[in-house]
Parts: sequence; C-alpha cells; structure tokens
Amino acid sequence: MSDATPAPCHHPFPRCRALAPTWADPARAQAFAAWLARIAPAQRLQPGSVRVASADASFRRYFRLDTTDGATRIVMDAPPAQENSAPFVHVAGLMQAAGLPAPQVLDWDEPQGFMLLTDLGHRTMMEEIDRAHPEANRPRYLQAVELLLKWQQASKPGVLPPYDEALLRRELALFPDWYLAKHRGIAVEGALRDTLSKTFDLIVARNLAAPMVYVHRDFMPRNLMVSPQGALGVLDFQDAVYGPITYDIASLMRDAFLTWDEEFVLDITVRYWERARKLGLLNFEDWHSDFGSFWRAVEWMGLQRHLKVAGIFARLTLRDGKPKYLADAPRFIAYIRHTAARYRELAPLLKAIDEIEGTEAASGWAFGRM
Repeated sequence: MSDATPAPCHHPFPRCRALAPTWADPARAQAFAAWLARIAPAQRLQPGSVRVASADASFRRYFRLDTTDGATRIVMDAPPAQENSAPFVHVAGLMQAAGLPAPQVLDWDEPQGFMLLTDLGHRTMMEEIDRAHPEANRPRYLQAVELLLKWQQASKPGVLPPYDEALLRRELALFPDWYLAKHRGIAVEGALRDTLSKTFDLIVARNLAAPMVYVHRDFMPRNLMVSPQGALGVLDFQDAVYGPITYDIASLMRDAFLTWDEEFVLDITVRYWERARKLGLLNFEDWHSDFGSFWRAVEWMGLQRHLKVAGIFARLTLRDGKPKYLADAPRFIAYIRHTAARYRELAPLLKAIDEIEGTEAASGWAFGRM
C-alpha cells in the first residue's frame, strides 16, 4: 500500500480525496494489508479505497473505505502496545443494547489491533454548529441530551470501571503535574500545594456524593456523528466509567473546543434536568425539585473536568508532540476562573489561578519558578 498516493475513491463525499494512510512500521503495514485482504470478500470491502478518516488524541487512527454495494466502513488502527481496544468493544455493546447508535464491530483482529466498524457518517455535530447563533443549535443539543438520557437510563453498577476517588484524584493531579509544573514551570509547593490539596478534597467529596450512572467521559459535539438522515451517533466512548450523573452534561455544555454564553448553557442544562427528573434519574437530595441545587453540582463536576483537561492538553503537547491541544487551554482556565469566582470555598483557587495566569495584580502569592 502506497504511503503517499491518494487512494481510489468510489464514494461521492469530498473527504474521499484524502490520502491513503502512511505507516511508520512496514511490518504493521503488511499486517494491515493481509488482514484487509482476508476479510474483504465476506465484508464486501474494496481494499484499494482505504483513506484516512481521522485521528484522535491517543494512538488510534481511523480509516474509511468503500464496500462493493456503495456503503462505507470505518477501520480503527489501534496498536496493542499503546491501546487496549477491549473496552471499546465492551462499551460499544452496552451502547447498542441501550438503543444508542454506536459503531457495530464487524471484525476485530485483536492481536494486531485492527477493527472494522460500521460508519456513522462523515460529519460531526461540531462541524454543523453555528457558533454565531446559539439558538440555531438547540435542536442538535436536544438530540444529544436524549442520547445521553438513554445511556444513563441503561446504567447498572459493576459493569463499567468505577469513577471513584482514586480516579478523580489521578485526573486532578494532571493539573499540577503537567499544566503547572511542566507547562508553566511552576514549583507546586508551599501555599500553592496546600491550596490545591484543600480544593481537590472539596471537589472529590462533592462529586462522589452524586448519583452514579454510565459516564461517556467525553460527551461533546466532536464525538457525535451526524448521519445522512440527521440522526446522531456516538463515538470515542472507550473510556466510559460508572460515575457522577453530572459529568456528561457538564462535558457537553462546557465544551473542550467551543464556548457558549451562560444563557445557552443554562437553557440546555435546564431541559436536560427536566427530562432527567421525569425519568427518575435525579431522586437525590433536592435535585428533583431545585434546578439551582443540581446546577451547582454540575459546576463542581465541571471544575474537576476543566482542571483535568488543562493537564491533559499540556501533556499532549509536551509529551506527545500535539501542540494544537494546548492552544485551547485558555478556554479551560476561563472555565475554572468562572466557577471558582462563584463559590466562597473556591476563593483560594481563584486567587492562585489569577496569580499564575497574570489575570490579576500580584497579591502576595509567591510561587517558585522551576
């Protein structure tokens, strides 16, 4: 298979003009070609039509190819040394059982890390969003809310890994370890370490108190595909866990790559809350009757995610050589500041962030530079 020549294309979408995949390891390229040739007759595939579809923040890559009957399929290339695809297969089955449109696994070469999947579409929800007119996007967001509710209704304990204290704290540690220490060059010690420790204790306690459901963990427009018929499908779910019900709605509305005004965020979140309480998902404390109480919990969950993702984006840049992610870090710092400014318990965190980011005059904090 050529590493530079565009693959022949038999599908009318413009993305078909993408290049054929390149391979750093010739042996892996040969293994891929052999696997594809082996399954092509039964799956009605046209191996010569393989082209790059997308890549994600991990080591996974995705290719698209045509079938002899005019359809398309997706191939996941997930090297086993870097990626464990078993959770993807497991969660895909859970989603399909719950009635969600998730990719169906048609073939899986587990030792090599190649997987053939059904194709949910060529466009993501993100690509269809009208950033200038929030109201125009309400129907799509309400579609996403319905998918999320269906996923949460199917929840059962003991099926997915728990989003427990240990995992919450490992994720929070990404902020001081990668964003502060490695990206900003700040020694996390003394007053700063004490502030983060106390803040993280509060965040973990608040979030572990929430009802537990299936959590996608990256439920946002970039991971929702739009079918030609206009339905939404779900991708990138391999890291799903059993955790706080507030996580995915926070992820959807405080997006990693897109910022909405508070009015629109509240509008969609209220609609989610109304549906969730009618379905019996929010029978906890006063959440069923008081949106404000539920909203506060969403903000505290969002804060955990924002701190985590700022750390992840720094790690993707500094360790994995993917600088485009860190360009979105200011969005997360803004989310963190926005939430910290609303709660008295978070005032020390806000003060620390302002000193680190230079968003406020120096106020006595002395953070050592590494």
